Amino acid sequence: MKPVPSDALTFLRSSALAAAFATTTIGALFSTHLIRQLMGDAGYGAVISGLCVLGAAMLVARRRELRPFEIMPTTLLLLLVWLLLTVFWSRSVSATLGGWLQLAAPTFLAVVVAQFRDTLQTVRSTGDALRFLLTGSLAIEILSGILLDVPVPFLGIAGNLAEGGPIQGLFGTRTMLGLVTIIALVTFVVEWRTRSVAPGLSAYSVSLAAVLAVFTGSPIVLGMAVIAGLAIGILAVVRHTRPAGRTALQWSIAGALAIGGILVYTFRRPLVYWLNAEPDFLTRSKLWNEVLDMSADRPVQGWGWVGTWPDHQLPYTIIRFATGTNHTSALNAWMDMLLQAGAAGVVLFVGVAGLGLARAWVTASERRSTVYTWPALVIITLLADSVVTSSLLGGFGWFLLVVCATRASLVRGWRSRLDTGPESPAWRSPRPTE
Repeated sequence: MKPVPSDALTFLRSSALAAAFATTTIGALFSTHLIRQLMGDAGYGAVISGLCVLGAAMLVARRRELRPFEIMPTTLLLLLVWLLLTVFWSRSVSATLGGWLQLAAPTFLAVVVAQFRDTLQTVRSTGDALRFLLTGSLAIEILSGILLDVPVPFLGIAGNLAEGGPIQGLFGTRTMLGLVTIIALVTFVVEWRTRSVAPGLSAYSVSLAAVLAVFTGSPIVLGMAVIAGLAIGILAVVRHTRPAGRTALQWSIAGALAIGGILVYTFRRPLVYWLNAEPDFLTRSKLWNEVLDMSADRPVQGWGWVGTWPDHQLPYTIIRFATGTNHTSALNAWMDMLLQAGAAGVVLFVGVAGLGLARAWVTASERRSTVYTWPALVIITLLADSVVTSSLLGGFGWFLLVVCATRASLVRGWRSRLDTGPESPAWRSPRPTE
């Protein structure tokens, strides 16, 4: 076997390639709808496969920098193994393997990004990608809704900007655009607070995301914005509290949030009416009841992981027939996990998301730099969205969850307490601080 040329190794090990890889990967995952509409599923698969091949080459070239125990959180590994094991009782082996690969690919890409880019660099890559895509979304909405006054059917754009919305941008649906705008707002605010971009660019970015969020006209987006804003406010209070009183404050906040959650559930119907979200709520309520009924037949192991619901396969055909709608997901990440991977999958999923959030929140509370708030706020936004969509279980949602959970694990997990003294193995050598 011929040795790899030194120029190629230098290129694969370069920070410039790592930065370009992170931005391109994030941009590709957020552009899933756009790429599929322009190039089809095969084209999208080729883009993601190409990024995975490049990421694997980078891992091999920089393998001496890696610490095996820090590749990914243990709970994430266990969840992926469990989802793969469901192939043994799934109705379709090919559907399960395909669904698992659709989850494994963004997991691998997230691992590569988390290994070679620190939190601030990841924020910058995310901000650059989202600025470009949101600017493109506004431009095509202006073209479709104002200049030409015609829809763009193949992109799912209705051209309603002149009527005040709802708009979809380059993301297919207003709900998906809304989730992207909330993530973008969090990212742009962190960029502004860390002064990682020019003030004028920060002002443009925040204004752009806020305007698009308003024009989605979605009550779901309003709910996510309220939750994200509440999280920012609480985190600001915690960060400015003296360390001696921080633990008591954290527990008080947890108790208040628990009471608030109970009140929201108790008065959910008046709240839905106030938000003018009755049609969406009734659709989801009917769907979730059917999902729970089908989950009862296989409560522990589920029906087998498939990701996006396939056509002509049980139990998804039964659910579609009962609801009278051609659903491709349970419109709730937790319901989807329960249906496909059973209670065991839900427990492991709670471990991934819960530990990731806990570690990220504690890190954000203790570290002075604002950049450490980004993983916690992104996870909170994704979890809020997981109640009304299944976006968290694939694509950019899953990618961001893995990146944030892995970065938090590197700082707060058991791996951070491994021996890093002069007698420790080379792979345990400490990394530069962020």
